Amino acid sequence: MKISKAARRIQPSLTRRLFDMAKEYDNVIDFTLGDPDYKTPKKIIESAKRAMDEGKTKYSANAGLPELRSIISDCIYNENKVKYDPQSEIIVTVGAMEALYLTLFCMLDPGDQVIIPAPYWINYVHMVQMCGGVPIIIDSYESNNFIVDINDIKNAITEKTTAIILNSPNNPTGTVYDKNTVLELCETAKKNDIMIVWDECYKSILYDDTEFVSVLDAPDVKSHAVIINSCSKKFSMTGWRIGYAAAPSELVSNMTKIQENLVACAPLPSQYAAIEAFRGDIDTKYMLDGFTKRRNKLVEGINGINKLSCKYPKGTFYAFVNIKRTGLGSEKFAYRLLESQQVAVVPGITYGDCCEGFIRIAYTVDEDKIEEGIRRIRRFIQEL
Repeated sequence: MKISKAARRIQPSLTRRLFDMAKEYDNVIDFTLGDPDYKTPKKIIESAKRAMDEGKTKYSANAGLPELRSIISDCIYNENKVKYDPQSEIIVTVGAMEALYLTLFCMLDPGDQVIIPAPYWINYVHMVQMCGGVPIIIDSYESNNFIVDINDIKNAITEKTTAIILNSPNNPTGTVYDKNTVLELCETAKKNDIMIVWDECYKSILYDDTEFVSVLDAPDVKSHAVIINSCSKKFSMTGWRIGYAAAPSELVSNMTKIQENLVACAPLPSQYAAIEAFRGDIDTKYMLDGFTKRRNKLVEGINGINKLSCKYPKGTFYAFVNIKRTGLGSEKFAYRLLESQQVAVVPGITYGDCCEGFIRIAYTVDEDKIEEGIRRIRRFIQEL
């Protein structure tokens, strides 16, 4: 049968490939997926059960429940003092991934360019391509804490540049963008009339009193920004598939129109669960405390292994490990580690060419598994 060129162009990510391979082993330590092992808080689960018991299992408005959009609007205002109209400037989506796809689909014509700083989440590149756009990759480096050079961004802007995608805290590095960088990026976007697609899905996971800076902290940026977030990371709700975008009304109205033809709406019980989550009285501090302990244990353990090094991430639940002194490429390192020690990690090359010589470790498993994983990695390095 005929398969489209567009479909053939998109290949499965190395993250999923290693995840799938890991399932073939009986005693694997799986550090691949950013899927927290904590259970969704009980109050959120109970709210979804209650909604289902009350028969709230139908369709909602395409853009989501008005009550949920109002609560999201209130949350953004409380955090950033920027007001979004809940009915015209907010859309509830099937995870942040759909919010990103709808955003790009509604902004890009064939050949339009989107600037993506590397290291990047691979789906950014794939989605731009799926929407007919051209990803323009701008490398950043460990020596600068993987923060993109503003001048490199400015030099990459052309008449075809439509948007720049930014992710802070960053997957895969855990880098958090500083205020000066964020403000200058916003000024650059406004000056060149391009949109900033701002992925802040990890902003609830910050360490060492690190300050989260949003693009909404910049003056008069609302008309040039799309804010994307979800319930997945903060509330450990990855499988509930609830995200949102806050954006100019013209964009949201078109995203809603496309959503109607794509998925109709986000799952209704999940929307009621999100209402409970966003009300503001759900305790998730225990998750952050747990991730902090895991981060410290993992980074200390990795830095105690010959030929490996790792900086402490400022956010997320990922450690980006420098493996250059082993002499192995990141793919070969990951495959050999899995085969010999049954430890699954993600090759750095997944996140851009500048990430060769690194691996990503997701510390979304308990401390005992982290300790065992470190022991196995040490044994692997010793046997090289």
